[in-house]
Amino acid sequence: MPQFNETELTAAVVRSFEDTPNPRAKFLLQELVKSLHDYVRRTDLSFEEWEYAIDFLTRTGQKCTPIRQEFILLSDVLGVSMLVDAVNHREREGATETTVLGPFYVGEHKQMPHGTDVSANLPGERMFVQSRVTDLKGKPLAGVPVDIWHADDEGYYDSQRPTYATEGPSSRARFVTDNDGRFFFRTILPCSYPIPTDGPVGEMIIGVRRHAMRPAHVHFLVNAPGYEPLITHVFIEGDKYIDSDVVFGVKDELIAKIEKRTDPTMPDGKPAGGPWHLMTYEFRMKPGGGAAPKAMAAKTTEDA
Repeated sequence: MPQFNETELTAAVVRSFEDTPNPRAKFLLQELVKSLHDYVRRTDLSFEEWEYAIDFLTRTGQKCTPIRQEFILLSDVLGVSMLVDAVNHREREGATETTVLGPFYVGEHKQMPHGTDVSANLPGERMFVQSRVTDLKGKPLAGVPVDIWHADDEGYYDSQRPTYATEGPSSRARFVTDNDGRFFFRTILPCSYPIPTDGPVGEMIIGVRRHAMRPAHVHFLVNAPGYEPLITHVFIEGDKYIDSDVVFGVKDELIAKIEKRTDPTMPDGKPAGGPWHLMTYEFRMKPGGGAAPKAMAAKTTEDA
């Protein structure tokens, strides 16, 4: 008869998964047990500490809604999201670097014409984004859906605003590349912002004296048929938090120099209406496959 004590318990639990039909599930569960048990032994975990951990995870789940994912936020600030991303994208072969999806890929990303101002009703410095999607050799990829989303001038995403339910999305859209692989749109210059700190994850960040800030960026999800889906950000050069992103998402290649412009017209030939900023970035896609994530609480079924 096995003795379920400190020395024999882990092996017994690992053996309990021996008949798991799915080999990958068996491996993942057994390795999880080994790591978790090892953590308990190495830290001499107390009853009070384990109860706190259970309560923390319970409150994390309770904070989740159809448009808020506190567990993704927890994964992000612990660096797990970026680690999972790194081990799944070890060989980029010249393709654009990936980074975290983040917890704000929500709602419907409506397809809009090139040049649309996705932040038309928001205050802020105006910005023109021009981009291109190509393969690894620079060949343009036409007809590719690209979802974009970013925070406003105060650091909030649309889904964080009380008006989201009645007024709908803002600063998020879908564009489809033209025959030259290009797409472009108008918006406002995003700013650095804090992750939500009104839940258990924010409580932890504040408690351990970490700052809660992310450097300014625009999210892109490029989903070209025949290529790996690309989930990434483009960060704004010079942001004070570029070297200390709370979710560890910055990579050098993803930092773009934003040009300050005073031209009376933007690149699409339409009036600028005052000073503006220009973001230019090219996305290089890696051949392959895979399913792109679906936005949380999307209102419609989308084909892309």
